[in-house]
Amino acid sequence: MDSSRKGEAKEKEEVGFSRLASFVYEYEPLSQQDLEAIEATLQSSLPTTTTTTTITTTTNNNNKRHITSHSPTRRSRRRLPTSLIALQLPRSPSFSPSPGHSKMRLPVMKFCGKIMYSRTFNDVDKAVTKFLKVIEEKKRETMQIAIGFDIEWKPTFRKGVPPGKVAVMQICCDTSLCFVLHLIHSGIPRNLQLLLEDSTVLKVGAGIGGDATKVSRDYDISIKGVEDLSFHANQKLGGGLHKWGLASLTEKLLSKQLKKPSKIRMGNWETPILSKEQLEYAATDAFASWFLYQTIKDLPDVQDATDKSSEVDAVPQQ
Repeated sequence: MDSSRKGEAKEKEEVGFSRLASFVYEYEPLSQQDLEAIEATLQSSLPTTTTTTTITTTTNNNNKRHITSHSPTRRSRRRLPTSLIALQLPRSPSFSPSPGHSKMRLPVMKFCGKIMYSRTFNDVDKAVTKFLKVIEEKKRETMQIAIGFDIEWKPTFRKGVPPGKVAVMQICCDTSLCFVLHLIHSGIPRNLQLLLEDSTVLKVGAGIGGDATKVSRDYDISIKGVEDLSFHANQKLGGGLHKWGLASLTEKLLSKQLKKPSKIRMGNWETPILSKEQLEYAATDAFASWFLYQTIKDLPDVQDATDKSSEVDAVPQQ
């Protein structure tokens, strides 16, 4: 290669280096927030689009009104080559999902059967009569019957003002039907009292001892056959005495999340008619209690599992 060509090649090489240098210099050191945004951008190359959401509302004169909203998606940041990101800062552990991230991905625990809602004395009496027939049919298959049990009441937010009486009682004994009884309006019929005082029918729930005490104080009824899920879970899982809640047990044993939105849990359970969200919340709690009991009772006790493990270890090797 003659000297003129060598000079041209050298000049092009210098120009190339200067361009690369100016490109790298253009970007200041990236913050952690920028890196996370870049990481998200690198995972997708979708173009910017505009989403349209249509909400149908009904006015008093039954005319449907359509509201259309346009919301452009966030524009993608200018992408950097992966090599440049790696040169500026090694991959940080913060790119990994946070501990709470996996919890949000758990499927939601929800009762998908029929909810029977009763709010008058006669309706509650009829509902409990139907529930007792279901229990009698199940007794033909098994000697021990367990029902998921839970209660709700209106909380108080003023000092010195006691909370309201038990307003709602929910009971469930299978996957198909759950009863939600609006006791604040109906009171407790005789057949429901007999059911609650029947020690042969187990009432299962997390922290159910406190619920039984409140029912006794509010309605002068002694609930018998009470089984606390937290106590049984400690026998099966070990690890010391742990005060399990219904949501934590659902996550631990069923790998599902039991949603407990404050606006429902701490809402007005003395309302004249329960909302759909309240009914679903109440039924799911009773169902989760029943389902967890079925799961826990089939688990071996910690001591039994330890003993069996010791027996296997003691077997002489051939």
